[in-house]
Amino acid sequence: MLKWLITLVAALLVLGLLTPWLTRLGWGRLPGDVRIRHKRGLFYFPFASVVLGSLLLSLIVWLLGR
Repeated sequence: MLKWLITLVAALLVLGLLTPWLTRLGWGRLPGDVRIRHKRGLFYFPFASVVLGSLLLSLIVWLLGR
């Protein structure tokens, strides 16, 4: 259980540090990502980014498992 928690924290830390770099590459502004501006704030639903990220991670795990 502790190993998974450490892995999750490390992954979130790396993702948080890479976010500014990834947004410059267009990550988060893909055609399937939805942004809704409202007077109360901004609602952001990154559907396409999540699907693409999942596919990339699955490919990496598949390639490393070979």
